[in-house]
Amino acid sequence: MKIGVLTDAETASGYRMAGLEAVVAAPEEAALRLVEMIQSNQYALVAVDQRLLPDPNKAAERAMRGRSAPVLLSLPNLLDTFSGGGDAKAYMRQLVRETIGFDIKL
Repeated sequence: MKIGVLTDAETASGYRMAGLEAVVAAPEEAALRLVEMIQSNQYALVAVDQRLLPDPNKAAERAMRGRSAPVLLSLPNLLDTFSGGGDAKAYMRQLVRETIGFDIKL
């Protein structure tokens, strides 16, 4: 199983350079892409850009029934978060640790 990120076209390349699979979507198709990612059974964790889906758990409620994976992680858009500088790796590490309870080393 892998880690996927549902994001916009602008930030997808950054996630790909970090070794993650990025799925690009526009806001109007984001819920459909998230359901497709869930139903593919390929992902242990799916991080969702908040600009696309502010509440991915609610958007995927039906698709997640009876499933324990993937874990859905809502995250702020990295362009917004780090436009003034900052450590993106430390931020993501802390966010994942708070969400699932332990670190994932890539």
